[in-house]
Amino acid sequence: MEEKYLKLKEQLDLLEWPNVYMFKFIVPSDNQLIARVTNMFSQVSEISMRPSAKGNYTSITIKEVMTDSDSVIKIYQDTEKIKGVIVI
Repeated sequence: MEEKYLKLKEQLDLLEWPNVYMFKFIVPSDNQLIARVTNMFSQVSEISMRPSAKGNYTSITIKEVMTDSDSVIKIYQDTEKIKGVIVI
């Protein structure tokens, strides 16, 4: 596991699980890319999107009930594989 994820895991392990976790991503305003990110989450997750001022990017915030820290990290690792997606 990468060092950045080891630090995140340490922080997440301090929380009680399951827990609602808020993910934030910046995605180029491309419907296919947005769909790839949002499809990684369940139908009951709370998803909000906001386009950037020029409309080139879309900010996506997703609140999802996660079972443990490893499942949170897996989502981050999977989204990193999508070209152009910025994890914040």
